[in-house]
Amino acid sequence: MDIISVKQRFGIIGNSPLLDRAIDIARQVAPTDLSVLITGESGVGKEIFPQIIHHLSARKHGSYIAVNCGAIPEGTIDSELFGHEKGSFTGAHEARKGYFEVANGGTIFLDEVAELPLSTQVRLLRVLESGEFFKVGSSKSQKTDVRVVAATNVDVPVAVDQGKFRQDLFYRLSSVPIAVPALRERKEDIFLLFRKFASDFAEKYRMPVLELDEEAKQLLMNYRWTGNIRQLKNFTEQISIIERNRNVSADTLQRYLPETTRRDLPVLFKDANKGNEMTERELLYKVLFDMRRDITDLKKLVGEIIGHDEVSTHFNDSSTHIPDHYSGEPQRQEVNRVFVQDRGQPIDEESFVHGEIMEESLSLQERELEIIRRALEKHEGRRRNAARELGISERTLYRKIKEYGIKG
Repeated sequence: MDIISVKQRFGIIGNSPLLDRAIDIARQVAPTDLSVLITGESGVGKEIFPQIIHHLSARKHGSYIAVNCGAIPEGTIDSELFGHEKGSFTGAHEARKGYFEVANGGTIFLDEVAELPLSTQVRLLRVLESGEFFKVGSSKSQKTDVRVVAATNVDVPVAVDQGKFRQDLFYRLSSVPIAVPALRERKEDIFLLFRKFASDFAEKYRMPVLELDEEAKQLLMNYRWTGNIRQLKNFTEQISIIERNRNVSADTLQRYLPETTRRDLPVLFKDANKGNEMTERELLYKVLFDMRRDITDLKKLVGEIIGHDEVSTHFNDSSTHIPDHYSGEPQRQEVNRVFVQDRGQPIDEESFVHGEIMEESLSLQERELEIIRRALEKHEGRRRNAARELGISERTLYRKIKEYGIKG
């Protein structure tokens, strides 16, 4: 059976070379008994490929069972797949056959296979290698002749690296891998699918078929469709029911598309495996901006104190508190004149009264030099103590002193 015949038989719409390649692999592997792993994003239509493989194989007259591994609770998945004996656990009032026993001589499709617990993965590996399995609560092995086709939307090599999926099972399942393309990778098929869905819903709800103008077609094809065919189908049904005007423009179409992923444009990507780690550049920016914010807040606070009508009555009060941002300890100081020093130059009080905020230099070298100087002054030139407060080694501090030419 050629690719066109396969599409017609299984209702597959599209002319993308990537789609044709996936169908061709399924068609060629069907007569064998090799295990197949189908990968692709959620909603791309992975479930149709196990059916192609089963119906084009010598097992087509045997059972075909599709199992959603992610929908079965972890505590009962072994019983569902391999069966159990009477009394093997609470509630097991009678013996039960599992899917691998029922599908003997046929094909079993394990959807979302990456959701299987590690203990179940060990059992599945045994079936793939020897055709043997044990029922839950039984010590007697049973034989089965089952063709296994699995599918997942998870990046399995990454799951293997994270210890969530067995490497040997991955190699065993992926004797023949089939990658189903995302909808945005087959843009030429998007309008064909939309037209098919629009026609089906028009017939279902007894209304005229939706028509798109050229600009609306382009908008439809440039949308990312993160939910793939499933999202496109739901979108078409929604607009078919709600929109009274059957000639749809781009402006009308745009109202039904979520704002977050409207265009197929490059996006910033954060590696989930890195967790909350920050790059050195991000860390430096964070330090600099935090420092600038603290200084700006301090200027505003001093400006408010100076501008207050009653501030003069409190300036000679020895209980006035000024936070020491470098030692982290509150100190009591007598204040006769409030001023802020920026790189050694006093700033006039007038600038605060009139709300003027002077820009701070964001030079990392200048800040580093200033902090090292302050640490040395505080500890009267004792480098070991200064290095300990700065959180660096004495050797690093010596190198910095030499680099910046700090005297004393």
